[in-house]
Amino acid sequence: MTATRSAERSPAAPRAGLRRQVTRFAAIGVVSTAVHLGLFAVFETLGMGAQPANAVSLVIATLGNTAANRWWTFGVLGRRRLATHHGQALLVFAITWLASTAALAILHARDPGASTTTQTLVVLVANAVSTAVRFVAMRSWIFRAR
Repeated sequence: MTATRSAERSPAAPRAGLRRQVTRFAAIGVVSTAVHLGLFAVFETLGMGAQPANAVSLVIATLGNTAANRWWTFGVLGRRRLATHHGQALLVFAITWLASTAALAILHARDPGASTTTQTLVVLVANAVSTAVRFVAMRSWIFRAR
């Protein structure tokens, strides 16, 4: 089987290297968070509203995050199980989305006129809280060695 038709493991990211996985996951997470927060701020500033801006920007960032972690962090190559991996990641996405949605709802209840900067910081904190859950889900469920 070729790498394009199977879900082979890449030698670039061996399954056993927890430290390497955490480091790579963190690097991808920083980039994904920057994309999420940047898009959120742009969409919110353009009048989309905080909750829709959060949902749209988080979906975009999650798709990129999953693809990058699949290849670089967990060393999965090829198209085999690609749709399944993205589907599972979207289920995990729900955790992040619920955390950030709840955080924004609490902020808006306390400060209905919160600035885009304040809203963006609240989304950042909510993302930080859900990051550990995402890593464990990716390592133990989505990209576990079969």
